[in-house]
Amino acid sequence: MTTEWIAKNRTTLIVTVVVLVAAYVFYYAANDIAPSMYTSAWGYAIPLVLAALVGVIGERSGVVNIGIEGQMLVAAFAGFFAAAYSGSLIVGVLSGIGSGLILGGFLAWTTVKWRMDQIIAGVVLNIIATGITSFYYQPGKLLPGLMPSFDVPLLSMIPLIGDVFFSGTSIFATLAIVAALAVHFGLFHTRWGLRTRSVGEYPSAADTAGINVERLRLINVTLAGSLAGCAGVYLSMDASSSFERNMVAGRGFLALAIMIMGAWRPLRAFVMAIFFGFINAVASQLQQSGNIDVPPQLTGTLPFVVTIIVLAIAAGRVRAPGAVGQPYVKGDQ
Repeated sequence: MTTEWIAKNRTTLIVTVVVLVAAYVFYYAANDIAPSMYTSAWGYAIPLVLAALVGVIGERSGVVNIGIEGQMLVAAFAGFFAAAYSGSLIVGVLSGIGSGLILGGFLAWTTVKWRMDQIIAGVVLNIIATGITSFYYQPGKLLPGLMPSFDVPLLSMIPLIGDVFFSGTSIFATLAIVAALAVHFGLFHTRWGLRTRSVGEYPSAADTAGINVERLRLINVTLAGSLAGCAGVYLSMDASSSFERNMVAGRGFLALAIMIMGAWRPLRAFVMAIFFGFINAVASQLQQSGNIDVPPQLTGTLPFVVTIIVLAIAAGRVRAPGAVGQPYVKGDQ
């Protein structure tokens, strides 16, 4: 960590320190409600982190993925019912992740190879996902067991951070953290990341440099679908033990907003997801405390209201990748 890096990121470091201090103060000052609120916030944030990373990888490659909602929904459906019928959680997890990959490949092929409008392709994916999961839904099915939990050695012993992130955690919670770190490192410190950012910013220049723009976009958008699959499986097999129609409940769209507010950077998106998780935890706490007489449907909209406010504040302060949403035709630019 050089002096130049510290000077460049001084504001970020100051905000991080202030937030951490405030979090620890609240954790110890209100230890009757703070631990449960933090745990609830992280539980809500896990699928948002995974889904936001799907958007980051796609848009850094130049492809808008409006279909994250549908990918998560189909993965939740496929994972839950595959596990219920097979009697194996592993089969369910693999089925959910596989469905995410298939739908990621569908979106990649229609937008990159067929050059279909990316917004329309995502909307079509969402409509198909809603129709399929509603038509084939069968009530009364049960999972063969609960997803296993574990403590991460050493890290689970850290006050607050260990209790929330690494104690009694699940594979998907740990995956969300590892994936955010891995995607950040990959995008900004590897050859793959340099090439991905180049095809998302200036694909004609990348093509001139010998990068196969279409192939890289196809690979990135398809593989990113596995993260959407993990997010969906988490919702139906880890956060709950059942599948309900439209259970994703707008999280895919919220993840896109988180991606934008995170400036298309994985770690910032990770932080924003936790922020919205905490907002949801605050809404739940207000409802449970009985201090306010507000219908739960109204308090449930709080994260989305905050999303609109933060997006309005952030408008014009972040810049999307230069070629996002634009199909690339060799020789046209």
